[in-house]
Amino acid sequence: MAHRARVSVILFLFAGFLASCSSGIPISTSKKYPIEVLYENESLDRPYSEIGWVEISSEDSLTPRQTQNKKMMYRGNDADTKELLAARLVMKAQKIGANALINVQYKYYTSVKKEGYIMKGLAVRYRGE
Repeated sequence: MAHRARVSVILFLFAGFLASCSSGIPISTSKKYPIEVLYENESLDRPYSEIGWVEISSEDSLTPRQTQNKKMMYRGNDADTKELLAARLVMKAQKIGANALINVQYKYYTSVKKEGYIMKGLAVRYRGE
């Protein structure tokens, strides 16, 4: 179990480093949503008009289970939770008439007492539809 915690810490630090160097890492490229979802390294190959940015975010206090004996045990959202967050972002974009979300970004952050995330994407409408 201690090895797993160390691996989690290393992965967390690596993810934090990547998030600080870029705008985030794609959550998944295999999940299908009712509208197109393109991450920041992908481009939309058809004409579109921008509607606006949509965003979801949350910040919570760390639980005692996450910081046992003043050590970081685990932090962040697992892959399934990230997929649910992406689905919430898609629903928000659909409500404002989007056909696609582009430049989708996910950022996770943490401090000694809190953790949080921000997921955002640019809602667009295809031209001519």
